[in-house]
Amino acid sequence: MAARRLFHLLDSARLRLRIAWGGYYKFFARCRGVEFLGSCRFMGRPKFKLYPGTRVIVGDGCQFLSGHTDNLIGINRPCIVSVYNPGTVVKIGSGTGFSGTVIGAFAGITIGSRVKCGANTLITDGDWHPEDPRSGVARPVVIGDNVWLGVGVMVLKGAKIGDNTIVGANSVVTGEIPANVVAAGNPCKVIRSNNP
Repeated sequence: MAARRLFHLLDSARLRLRIAWGGYYKFFARCRGVEFLGSCRFMGRPKFKLYPGTRVIVGDGCQFLSGHTDNLIGINRPCIVSVYNPGTVVKIGSGTGFSGTVIGAFAGITIGSRVKCGANTLITDGDWHPEDPRSGVARPVVIGDNVWLGVGVMVLKGAKIGDNTIVGANSVVTGEIPANVVAAGNPCKVIRSNNP
């Protein structure tokens, strides 16, 4: 029993230290041009890359979990936010959480408030490699409020997800998913209503 209590105290101290280091990461994110509209929590080191003329706006109370064990399901990479093309904006609402989430924007990404992004999710509005003629035109992504993206979900260009929707693990969202539903699959489709 004493050993268990000791390990709990050590884990608690480690957590407090990691949260304290979060202020350091927020400082460097600000230096890179990220705009914070309130407090945020960083655990592990996220990566932000903003090209000239781009913006990232983060609402109050957001969390970025980037360490391998910061989410109990396991995270295989840090949170990464990359914004390309002048005029492109990534806007994140308040109280939204990310666990090893990658966000890549060429046209614009809007993420609502209280969104839960499960471990190792991807949100992108482009095909990447724009120099390759096989790449299509980037199209904005919009994710509503109170959406829950399960582990490994990919939200791709042109996707729109309505408020209060749950997207199942490892789904690929390429089109429009309405509000208040549970959806899953590749491509992601509505399974049932999410209304009580």
